[in-house]
Amino acid sequence: MKKILILSLSAIFLITSAEAKKPKKITEEAPVQKLTTNIDSMSYALGVSVGADFIKNLKTIPGGQFNIDWLIQGFISGMKKDSTLMTSAFANKYFREYITQAQATESAKKKEAAIAFMERNKTRESVITTESGLQYEILTCANGPKPSINDTVKVNYQGFLPDSTKFDSTIDRGEPAVFALNQVIPGWSEGLQLMTVGSKYKFYIPYELAYGEQGAGGVIPPYSPLIFEVELLQINPAKK
Repeated sequence: MKKILILSLSAIFLITSAEAKKPKKITEEAPVQKLTTNIDSMSYALGVSVGADFIKNLKTIPGGQFNIDWLIQGFISGMKKDSTLMTSAFANKYFREYITQAQATESAKKKEAAIAFMERNKTRESVITTESGLQYEILTCANGPKPSINDTVKVNYQGFLPDSTKFDSTIDRGEPAVFALNQVIPGWSEGLQLMTVGSKYKFYIPYELAYGEQGAGGVIPPYSPLIFEVELLQINPAKK
């Protein structure tokens, strides 16, 4: 949280510095309440800027719950070095332990939900489950060759999270994707080798065969199963 505050302050000073270099026509807005001195006004303005940015970062706390009144009291105590309720060392230790426990609880819930989703899905009549746990449906059959692990393939696909959120689509981009099967997540490598050129499959990839416990790039949450609708367009065999 200290890093967040430092980043917030740094961002404000950088933006202010950049803005100061731009020639602007000076305009004045009537303040809600006139403060006594320029230092008072600057101090309050800094507090507003830091607070507005800081509250956004607080939403990333596991569980998303906090008591803003006590947060403000703690902030003031920290600024004044008042250790009446907590010393700085105790506060840091308590916060770290709380976050660690909250993250563990949140991760356990996500893992449980992911497993439950895959367990429910595999009971559907049209779904086939492989030994690894990959699940798939055949949407369109086709006669043709199948790729091997070292081949490069051209595909159209759409990717979804279990709640139907679409996170990627070659169709939306208007251009198929080309990649080697040995350079993608295990669920893709295994699934594409089941397909023939011209076929369309729907894959349900468990988190173990996708992006695991960490997720990816803020787009794929930790422990998230992934759903892909895939059409295999072309195979470029590996050079021997």
